[in-house]
Amino acid sequence: MSFCTAITCMDGRIQQPVFVYLQNYFNVDYVDTITEPGPNKVLAERNNLATVRSIIKRSDISLNVHQSKGIAVVGHHDCAGNPVAKEKQVEQIKDSISFLQQTYSKIDIIGLWVDNNWDVTLIK
Repeated sequence: MSFCTAITCMDGRIQQPVFVYLQNYFNVDYVDTITEPGPNKVLAERNNLATVRSIIKRSDISLNVHQSKGIAVVGHHDCAGNPVAKEKQVEQIKDSISFLQQTYSKIDIIGLWVDNNWDVTLIK
């Protein structure tokens, strides 16, 4: 069994396309899912330290117990938890990746954008 980790919005519309993309990208069987409304905003701004710590704690479990091969931070069109333009969300995804790389320097961390057609685009 092999795993990767998705830090993604709770929005159910994006789950399947993200899972399929990550299974192919990381060549894994399973995707551990950490959901929060607008997680790219949460990790980029780090205003809610309890939520940030919770995301890190759950990521640690995925990485240490399931030997996750990589992490993806996901943003998406029409996000109720982070209702800002795509450009802002992409900036937040990049900031989230930078933040996570401080904690997980030896793991591949990527960003994903899910558009209004539920198509997934890689953001590095």
